Amino acid sequence: MKIAIFGSCVSRDTAEFIPDADVVTYVARHSVTSLEAPHGTEGTDLSELNSAFQKRMVTSDLRGDGIARIIKHAKDLDLVLIDLVDERRGYWLFADGTTMTNSLEVESCDAARDARRAGARLVEFGTDEHFERWKLGFEKLVDGLSAADLCSRTILLDIEWAGAVDGAQHPQQDRIAKLGRTWRKMQRGTREAGRGLSNGRGVGEAWLSLWSVKPTEAEEYADRAAVANADYRRYRELARSLVASSVARSSSEVRIDRGHKWGPQPFHYRNADYLSIVEGILEHMKDYGGDRP
Repeated sequence: MKIAIFGSCVSRDTAEFIPDADVVTYVARHSVTSLEAPHGTEGTDLSELNSAFQKRMVTSDLRGDGIARIIKHAKDLDLVLIDLVDERRGYWLFADGTTMTNSLEVESCDAARDARRAGARLVEFGTDEHFERWKLGFEKLVDGLSAADLCSRTILLDIEWAGAVDGAQHPQQDRIAKLGRTWRKMQRGTREAGRGLSNGRGVGEAWLSLWSVKPTEAEEYADRAAVANADYRRYRELARSLVASSVARSSSEVRIDRGHKWGPQPFHYRNADYLSIVEGILEHMKDYGGDRP
């Protein structure tokens, strides 16, 4: 099965569980905002990137050629997967109206620093400004796939971020649950302040520690997922309205895989989650008669 991806590790990791999968094109680190007005490669130094893959992905973003890379293989493709995770870091908007995705690679090679020095500003994910420009870019992506007769073979992976690791219960976000977390945080702060006083720290320092308690790992995952899932909501709703097929999973249905090969993150799931997503993909393909024109 020949697959093209416009998205992130969510789609790429899922593809590894699809029988006989062959990912012929992987458009990553590439916000759809770059499809509208890509910044271009001139003057952008990527020499600090050691990985050929990273250089290729950032260069593709700067050129805004993600759609072209997919359409190039349109006649051979059985499936196109889309996910929205790479939108999470926002994009750089230059004075001339061009954009560059704020990927980790762009930050690590100092291209983000150079953009700021050149007068560009970071447009944060979740803001109205980001959403409006993202909407134009996503519409362009869908239009490009439609022109290449790929819409019936395109599936959106609408997977929420997981708020808990494998084996843990999904965190509740109601008022009682939030009060419980606040109470437990105060208890940890009280214990830390007490230990500080016992070790000779001043009252002021101990008092400060009472109110500066770091969240536990579980709380951090839960909070990150809750914020991200709220910010993504209108993006996902619009994407579902434009893409004919989607496979959705709520945060309560998935879990973080602590042993994931890329490390534990709210968008790095268990094998069982990927297998469940694949079942949904194959069902959609069956409904469309194998998704071949």
